[in-house]
Amino acid sequence: MPSFRALECLIAVADTGSITQAALLLHSSQPAVSHQIASLEREARTALLRREARGVRLTAAGRVAVADARRAVEAAAAAVRSARAVGEAEGGVLRIGCAQSLTVALLAPVLRDWRRRHPDVVITLHELAVMDEALRLVESDDVDVAVLPDPPSDRFQVTAIAEEEIVLAAPTGHPLAQRASVRIQDLDGAPLVHYTAHNRLGAWLDQSFARAGVRPEAVMRTSVTATAPQLAAAGLGVAVCPVSAVSAGFPGVVRPFSPRWTRQLMAVTSADPDPLVARFIAGLRRHGVRVTRSVQAQLDEGIAAANQ
Repeated sequence: MPSFRALECLIAVADTGSITQAALLLHSSQPAVSHQIASLEREARTALLRREARGVRLTAAGRVAVADARRAVEAAAAAVRSARAVGEAEGGVLRIGCAQSLTVALLAPVLRDWRRRHPDVVITLHELAVMDEALRLVESDDVDVAVLPDPPSDRFQVTAIAEEEIVLAAPTGHPLAQRASVRIQDLDGAPLVHYTAHNRLGAWLDQSFARAGVRPEAVMRTSVTATAPQLAAAGLGVAVCPVSAVSAGFPGVVRPFSPRWTRQLMAVTSADPDPLVARFIAGLRRHGVRVTRSVQAQLDEGIAAANQ
C-alpha cells in the first residue's frame, strides 16, 4: 500500500516537472522525494517517470497513477475538513435521545439556538417515554447523547445539566389546590394519577413517599409523564410531576412543595463526549429548564406565601 507521502511526491513531481522543484515545494530533500517515487514504482511494478535532460515526464502509467493520487489526497483532505467541521459544530450529525416531558421545556430553546448558530449540523431527535429505551440507544451507539432525569451512572458518563422542580398538579377546586403550597405528607390517602412500572418516575416517587411515611391511593397509571397532569386536571385525582410536564395553558392548578422538591437532569453518553456533543451539553447547561409564565406565576405565588 503506497504511503500518503509517496502520493504527495508523485503529484508534486507531476506539477513541477522536476524532482528538485518537487522537493522544494514539499520542504523535503531531493533524495527523499526520489526514494518515495522509487517505492511507488516498486509497488506498481512499472516506471512512473521518464528522466530527461530538462527534468522528468510522466509515463502512461504515471499519468494514470497521478490522477488517482490526486483523488486520494483530496479525499484525505476532505476527511480532515469534515472532522474539523464536526469538532467546530460546523457540520455533522447530532443524534439526541430525550424523555418526552423534556422536549419543550429543556430541548426546544437549545435546538432553536443551534439551528441559528450551526445550520449545517443535522439534528435527529428520539423522544422516549421509558428511560431504559433511551439508555439502550446510548449503549448501542444509536444516539450520541440522551437527556434524562437521574439516570444510573455506573455504566455511563453523566453530566448534570439542570435542576428541575417537582410540583403538584390538581383540578381546580381540589382541596390541595386551595393551598399556596403543599407538603408531601398532604398526599397521604389522596387519589393519585400515578405512573406505570415502565416509567421510572413512578418508582422514584414511591421511594420518596415511603421515606415520608405517606401512602397516596393510585387511582390510575400512565406511562407518559406529560399525561399525568392533564388527567389530574380532568378531575381524576392529583399528580406529582416534574414542572416540565406541565404545558402552557394548563387547565388545572399547579402548586409547589414545601420544602422545595427537585430532581437532577443529566446528559448521558457512553464515554467522554466528543467536541460536538460537548458543545451541545454546554448549551443545555446554559439554558436550563424553561417554565411557562402561567405555571411559574403559580409557583412564585406559592413560594411567596410560604415565606411570609
